[in-house]
Amino acid sequence: MSEQSPKNNIDNLNQTVAGTSDNSTEKATEKEFLDSIRQNIDAVDCEIQTLINDRAKLAQQVAIVKKNNIANDASADNSNPIFYRPEREAQVLKAVMQRNAGPIADEKMARLFREIMSVCLDLEAPQRIAFLGPIGTFTHAAALKHFGKAADTVPMTTITDVFREVEAGTAMYGVVPVENSSEGVVNHTLDGFLSSTLKIIGEVELPIHQNFLVAEHTKIDGLSRIYSHQQSLAQCRHWLDVNFPNVERVAVSSNGEAARRLKNEWHSAAIAGDVAAAEYDLHKLYANIEDNPSNTTRFLIIGHEAVAPSGQDKTSIVVSAHDKAGALIEILKPLSYHGVSMTSIETRPERPNKWAYVFFIDMDGHIDDANVSAAINDIRPLVKDLRVLGSYPKAVL
Repeated sequence: MSEQSPKNNIDNLNQTVAGTSDNSTEKATEKEFLDSIRQNIDAVDCEIQTLINDRAKLAQQVAIVKKNNIANDASADNSNPIFYRPEREAQVLKAVMQRNAGPIADEKMARLFREIMSVCLDLEAPQRIAFLGPIGTFTHAAALKHFGKAADTVPMTTITDVFREVEAGTAMYGVVPVENSSEGVVNHTLDGFLSSTLKIIGEVELPIHQNFLVAEHTKIDGLSRIYSHQQSLAQCRHWLDVNFPNVERVAVSSNGEAARRLKNEWHSAAIAGDVAAAEYDLHKLYANIEDNPSNTTRFLIIGHEAVAPSGQDKTSIVVSAHDKAGALIEILKPLSYHGVSMTSIETRPERPNKWAYVFFIDMDGHIDDANVSAAINDIRPLVKDLRVLGSYPKAVL
């Protein structure tokens, strides 16, 4: 390192450039300026690399402390300490965005840190994440967004398989879709909680942007079919009607499957997201072709452990109500009385009982918050059963 820090060098360079007039070639040539800038970039890169490795070493120290605590705790019922802390990661990412001063946008800066944190967590303990597959789906994109690319993401055939994989301990965590702003709730995910003891430990909100994808060997003038999941075809119906009205639309099991099929077909295109394009080495002929640009899907992270408060949390419960008039109103009154904001409510059949129903309720706040705890305690004697599915950080990215 030189005596001057990279920041001081950059400040000096900025002052020099700012004070340089159009006819200042006598003072410095364009090449000299570029060389000076590049030298500063190299110096900054060295400093960043050193600091990232320092952070990684600290993460390794955290792992050693956690493993030693388990080894020294005679009451511990397993030898696998918890390395992934959703509340801690949410706090770190929010702090990154709050202190960010640009020119990089807050969310983009947080995503850079998300990947650094992912690599550091992988050094502590590799994380195996089950998600609703196949590779290239939006659930895959949600898993990568939440855990970073260093995580070992494993595709599952069904939502039930994701629950089973996490319950068995084969995967540490799972990622499943729960609702879409256009299509509504994903019933299979809600039903999964009725037969599982797993908890919700996090959430991901993913804007759904659809791309018109082709392969390198695709003959665009000879297109005869367009593959995608039926929901994606529906979400792009108007765009397709205008741009490819006479090309057959073929619904397949997922957008990842749609992208995969282009490998051996020269006359086909696919509609899918960015992850599918990257995974299958496809070209985005048209980007963001969805009819509703604000379309968003919410995903849940499922696991075993309870999550501490992060400062901005949600709590989800499932309630089995008595079969009587006004049952739902009774359930909601304690939330209002204690000032708890309900963010959503969904109804599902209470199997195997006929004409009986359960309510899935999301609310602002953490179960450790006094008002949330009081509201839930007031609801319990009013219903047949109440289970807290989890308290977890609100989506940050």
